Amino acid sequence: MRKFLLFFSLFLLSYNVCVLGKQSNREVSIQRARQTLDSLYAHYSISGSSLLRENFPFTDHYSATYLANGGQDNTANPYSYLWPFSGSFSAVNALFEVTNNNVYKKMLDNKVLPGLEEYLDTSRHPYAYSSYVRTAAPSDRFYDDNIWLGIDFTDLYALTKQNKYLEKAQLIWKFIESGTDNNLGGGVYWCEQKKESKNTCSNAPAAVLALKLFKATRDSSYYRQGKALYEWTKKNLQDSSDNLYYDNVRLDGKIGKAKYAYNSGQMLQAASLLFELTKKDRYLLDARNLAKACYNYFFMPFTSSKGESFQIIKKGDIWFTAVMLRGFIEFYSIDKTKTYLDAFKSNLDFVWINARDNQGLFNTDWTGEQKDQRKWLLTQAAMIEMYARIAIVK
Repeated sequence: MRKFLLFFSLFLLSYNVCVLGKQSNREVSIQRARQTLDSLYAHYSISGSSLLRENFPFTDHYSATYLANGGQDNTANPYSYLWPFSGSFSAVNALFEVTNNNVYKKMLDNKVLPGLEEYLDTSRHPYAYSSYVRTAAPSDRFYDDNIWLGIDFTDLYALTKQNKYLEKAQLIWKFIESGTDNNLGGGVYWCEQKKESKNTCSNAPAAVLALKLFKATRDSSYYRQGKALYEWTKKNLQDSSDNLYYDNVRLDGKIGKAKYAYNSGQMLQAASLLFELTKKDRYLLDARNLAKACYNYFFMPFTSSKGESFQIIKKGDIWFTAVMLRGFIEFYSIDKTKTYLDAFKSNLDFVWINARDNQGLFNTDWTGEQKDQRKWLLTQAAMIEMYARIAIVK
């Protein structure tokens, strides 16, 4: 019996290797996205709710370091904050786009979006999504949190042509407009309750959202606003020495000089969209310079213990990397340079084997050397999104 079981196990292993060997890269990436989505819902779901936990293993007391209000840190939080939850929207959206499988449309309508509505705050005007569920004490409302949702709603409208999704994106845009003024010559603030800085993470994706809304509606006001936000961010937050983008500028003019992958990645996407819409060479030049700068700064040479050599993405926030990938994919649509996406594919192949645990969850160190004791919801959602998006690329 033992010999039979050993033989059968070896047969299954050989069969799976054979089948996977015959699968296209696209099919493998989709399969990985699906498996990771299953792992996400297996470990972060809450029985009887469309909401999700923020971490696995779960603890209801943790420090959410990304909030503007320190008073919201280390409190009892049975649910994820909005930003990590929103990653599930992007993840399922990307799977729906690449597969056109109605299973993911139903998942969006019956699970993801009902959960998202738990964050919608209609007690303050304009309406917008709060950083925590509306049944709790009122929480801050972040412009960037809402912009990411607006992008997803606009993408979902483009896929389905259902007006209910466009209406949500337009509701969010009204909130974004309310976060602008003439201080520093324009731009969008980061947090509604703490209007102390204007950040690349609110302005670059706002440009992307506006340009996507223009493509969806052909309303020229969106184009004008998207172009203006792009130019404002380039003028106020680009480091001319390397073409990358700083994090923020305070109202006193002081620059926060940290450089994050998603900030430059969103400006790369905005430049690519502007070139697509205008065919003006200056936007193509901006995109080319920024793509090269991102590759030089956020990737580094790496050789694994097995002798595999490639440019690995430096350790950082995995969701930032996923948003940077959006920019590289948009750039590829106008330039067809494969170097950058090939590097992403090498990374995603490697981390599937080396940075994933036996529960199907990913560590943040893509070299595979460091393991995370607690795994963040947004990291897992970002991995789903990347596997799905890389499968879209032809």
